[in-house]
Amino acid sequence: MADCCSGGCSPDKPPVDPRYRRVLWIALFVNALMFGVELAGGWAAGSVSLLADAVDFFGDAANYGISLFVLGLAPVWRSRTALVKGATMGAYGVFVIGSALTHLASGTVPAAQTMGVIGIAALLANGLVAALLFAFRNGDANMRSVWLCTRNDMIGNLAVLLAALGVWQAGSGLPDLFVASVMGVLGLTAARSVIVHARAELSAATPDVPAPVVELKRR
Repeated sequence: MADCCSGGCSPDKPPVDPRYRRVLWIALFVNALMFGVELAGGWAAGSVSLLADAVDFFGDAANYGISLFVLGLAPVWRSRTALVKGATMGAYGVFVIGSALTHLASGTVPAAQTMGVIGIAALLANGLVAALLFAFRNGDANMRSVWLCTRNDMIGNLAVLLAALGVWQAGSGLPDLFVASVMGVLGLTAARSVIVHARAELSAATPDVPAPVVELKRR
């Protein structure tokens, strides 16, 4: 939706910041690209933390696309969208923890060098997106969900690099599984934060409905 005309704009549909729109398009492209890179690298390396990070990149690309779609909508719809994204973040956390348990049972040892190279590339990509989004981190629930996703991605990238170092030194897949589990927990906590924020916005936006007035007829 275009910015407000000279005649004013509706309070239910605030103007869209063109800077934020540009940042979201950049973030969408970067995350879609890194999803493909990490998915291929995760399968090649046998790393659950890289696969978890790849799924996270895919989820973030969808997150940015949804955020672009709701930019011009009324705040109540943006809050409802944030609820859906919060639920998706929670599902991601459950998926990652489940994948870690599966790899623990199979005893897979990932390729540490591949993990390290792709982890550095992912950290640089998310660092760029985080720097662009930093100015918008304290917006509404929808903006906050975007910022939290990017922040968690950077933490996850650093954790993947530590996991690669641990796998290389120990010759075991346990560091990779531990990091993947931490990433899953981060997804669950971020989901809770977004959902609580969105529900608070929806509660504030919903007016109290007055009780019906019953008129007594005189006989």
